[in-house]
Amino acid sequence: MATLLPQIYCPIVTDIQTVRDAYDNVAVIYAARFQHLLDSKPLDRAMLAAFAELVQADGARPVADLGCGPGRLTSHLLSLGLDTFGVDLSPEMIRLARQTNPAVRFSEGSMDELDICDGTLGGVLAWYSIIHTPPQRLPGQFAEFYRVLGRDGHVLLAFQAADEPNTMQPFDHKVAPGYRWSPGRITELLHQAGFDVTARLVREAEEGERTQHAYLLATKRVS
Repeated sequence: MATLLPQIYCPIVTDIQTVRDAYDNVAVIYAARFQHLLDSKPLDRAMLAAFAELVQADGARPVADLGCGPGRLTSHLLSLGLDTFGVDLSPEMIRLARQTNPAVRFSEGSMDELDICDGTLGGVLAWYSIIHTPPQRLPGQFAEFYRVLGRDGHVLLAFQAADEPNTMQPFDHKVAPGYRWSPGRITELLHQAGFDVTARLVREAEEGERTQHAYLLATKRVS
């Protein structure tokens, strides 16, 4: 655990490169392991379905799957009727995503600075994508989500939950340095960035997991 803590203080370029390299190295194994994971996750499917319905009800504008990995969630959102594209740090993940879904747009990119025009999206999915973001950078990423979303746009986050209220805890993620957040603290940060959380789900750890998992749905607040 102690060896992970210094990552919090590394320059942005260093921690981004660390995460990119780590996922490049495990991309093929990762894609094979998680390819059919949704089949056994009814709560995950329910949250994704609710997110899709909300985006469609508000005009069905495009949705960005941020931290898309090999594109399994991008593909699922497409099956739910959303115009979805994927963004990921890892070139190898993007290669696999394009190989599996050749008709879908995937691009390399960072959530710190998205190559997406202001106010153009109906939804942002960050499915376990914020877990490698050092705490001081997370408000900036939420500000990017706000920038690229149109009026009443929606965000769906999934992440490992911290044990204590209103906290962040580093944890020994198997791929790259990770951070667990309490749903309450993420709700506060989203509110500060201009979002209202509309739904929250916390589930217990399942077989092979070590922590609770949290899901938050939020809507862009327009003053």
